[in-house]
Amino acid sequence: MPALPVPVLTIGLLIASNVFMTFAWYGHLRYKGAALFTVILVSWLIALPEYALQVPANRWGHGRFSAAELKTIQEVITLSVFAVFSVLYLKEPLGWNHLLGFGFIALGAALIFKPWS
Repeated sequence: MPALPVPVLTIGLLIASNVFMTFAWYGHLRYKGAALFTVILVSWLIALPEYALQVPANRWGHGRFSAAELKTIQEVITLSVFAVFSVLYLKEPLGWNHLLGFGFIALGAALIFKPWS
C-alpha cells in the first residue's frame, strides 16, 4: 500500500476516476454526429482507466471508510466533477436551483458521516 494517508489516496483516486467516467458518459454529447457504435467504443476505452483507479480507491479506502461512506464520497465527487465539466466542457450554465440541489445532496451526505450513537 502506498505511503500516502488513506483518505488522501482514496479521495485522490476517486477524483481521478470520476474525471475519466464523466468524459466516458458525457463527453460524446459534443459529438452528436459521431456514430453511436463509435461513441460506445470510445466511451468504453475511456472508462477502462476509470476502473483501474476506482477499484484500488475502494479497496484501500475500505476499512478507513465504510462502504456507505465510500459511496457517499463517490457521489459528492461525481456531482462536483460533473458541475465543473458541465460548465467548462459542455458550456452549460449552472443555475441557482442546481447549486441548491447539490447543497441539499451534500447536506444528506454529511448525515452519513455524523456518528449517531
